[in-house]
Amino acid sequence: MSDPSTSKPTRRPAATSAPRKAAARNLRSRSREFALQGLYQHQVGRNTAEDIDLFTRDLSGFHKADAAHYDALLHGCIEQAAELDALIIPLLDRKLAEISPIERGVMWIGTYEFLHCPDVPWRVVLNECIELAKEFGGTDGHKYVNAVLNGLAPTLRAAEVQADRQKGLARP
Repeated sequence: MSDPSTSKPTRRPAATSAPRKAAARNLRSRSREFALQGLYQHQVGRNTAEDIDLFTRDLSGFHKADAAHYDALLHGCIEQAAELDALIIPLLDRKLAEISPIERGVMWIGTYEFLHCPDVPWRVVLNECIELAKEFGGTDGHKYVNAVLNGLAPTLRAAEVQADRQKGLARP
């Protein structure tokens, strides 16, 4: 192929087999991202769920999110924060106040989904939360999130985790 104005060959962009990261995100993944941003605003800015919701729905890209799942995560995590913390705290190796708001928000999302979203497989919840922590959290925050949520899964999704263990898909 050549460029007629210069008669020099032109290069085609290299074809990529993997989709771009943004294109690969599904509706629920996007809803988790927006919910995490809202949970951060709640923890750091002490904003109400209603104010966060009004602000978030106007953000660019929100139309590409699962609004119902976002609503459940944002409002559910804020309303049940004490109950979610009570499940998380026994698995921590430090005080809750020492956990970053991002990692805490991700753990809230994971714990909430374990409890209230049985249609989302536990391994999907875990993977999505690890990816959130990698993208928005500190350098090794995803490892901490992984450890805590992996510790909760056998309790909150016992039958599902046991079935995966029997299939060799989860650690004993």
